[in-house]
Amino acid sequence: MATETIETRAGIPRRRWRIAWLLGIGVLVNYFDRVNLSASHAALIASFGISDVAFGYLSGAYNLTYWFCQLPIGVVLDKFGVRKVGRAGTFLWSLATFGGAVAPSLPALFGARFLLGVGEAPTFPASAKAVGHWFPPRERSLATALFDSAAKFSSVIGIPLIGFVLLKAGWRWSFAMTGAISLLYFIYFWRVYRDPDDDAGLSGIERRYIEAGDNGDAEPVREPESSLFHLLGQRKVLGLALGFGSYNYIFYLLLTWLPSYFASALHIDLMHSFLYTSVPWLIATFCELAIGGWLVDFLVKRGSNASRVRRTVLIAGAACGLGILGAGHAHSATQALIWISLSIGGLSAHSAVGWSLPSLIAGHKDVGKVGGIINFSNQVSGVCAPIITGYLVQALHSYVWVFRVSAIYLAIGIAGYIFLLGAIERPRLKHPAVLA
Repeated sequence: MATETIETRAGIPRRRWRIAWLLGIGVLVNYFDRVNLSASHAALIASFGISDVAFGYLSGAYNLTYWFCQLPIGVVLDKFGVRKVGRAGTFLWSLATFGGAVAPSLPALFGARFLLGVGEAPTFPASAKAVGHWFPPRERSLATALFDSAAKFSSVIGIPLIGFVLLKAGWRWSFAMTGAISLLYFIYFWRVYRDPDDDAGLSGIERRYIEAGDNGDAEPVREPESSLFHLLGQRKVLGLALGFGSYNYIFYLLLTWLPSYFASALHIDLMHSFLYTSVPWLIATFCELAIGGWLVDFLVKRGSNASRVRRTVLIAGAACGLGILGAGHAHSATQALIWISLSIGGLSAHSAVGWSLPSLIAGHKDVGKVGGIINFSNQVSGVCAPIITGYLVQALHSYVWVFRVSAIYLAIGIAGYIFLLGAIERPRLKHPAVLA
């Protein structure tokens, strides 16, 4: 079996990686639409006269509808599939971004952000489900890292690019630019994405390789489907949801407030704050691809215990995230960059593993629902992080407690990984609720 597997790998076509890159580009474009708001903080204050608290609510508006959609979107994904749901989502988020560009008032801009949350809601659960379709478990960490790291890389190129357009032409043109990019991706996704069973270009050799498990054995295809409520009661699902929710709090804190932190707390001019903001995200992209993606798959392929490798990176990466505490006491941009880079770098390596887990701890028919549960927890944090930060900054005129609150939540999430998630494997469910 080992010889057969090695020979198969040696001559295997790589059509599946086309899908991984497609998903990565989608998340990259997706996050351009998200970060244009954080880059436009000062411009929106000038246009609409909003406070830090109001900006926090505006930043959380997108996450509110995104959050509400997560549990139903998992069910919809498992019913209708990645292709149909992905097409609808990309079209809606393109429309919403153009809507933000022409919004005549603050309520209209809120409406555009609410619609953006609906359109982008399927992105991560659909990407996790697509990776489960297209990759064997031994390759899912790197495939997942390709799309999840794009969320970090978007800030590396997105914030300086959007900031440049904003400073030269105004915030409305920066929104219009990201809307046009989103529309182009909608056309690209429409033409390219197919599930393996529907892809006429997928060879038989690669299809058999995709269907092989970590040990070269075919994964079971006839599995009972569990109800959403049954999955919500599973320890592994709850542990992953708690841990990922705490990670996403820091992620959205940095995504929405990092340029403002550099500008207000460290007194850096706006253009330099855009450039400084890209540094931690560049390190985060590298850590996710190199550690959470390539290294994990390399060790698993070499025969290391897959559960132990993934748990180590998951927990150690989250522990590095506690470095965010140092940013609250930084007195220079260099100190702040070191602490923030340590935090988001470790968390990014951890997130590549985390997003590969729905397809590893759930049955084939439940991956969309588990992904929805995880992202539901994520978006509670996505809603709360910018709003709580706005209140804390306005009340205390300091970021010390902003970072302390995020670290406390992260410590609770790490405990969830240790005591609830346990071994990374599919639980043997004795009485799953089967849907007709």
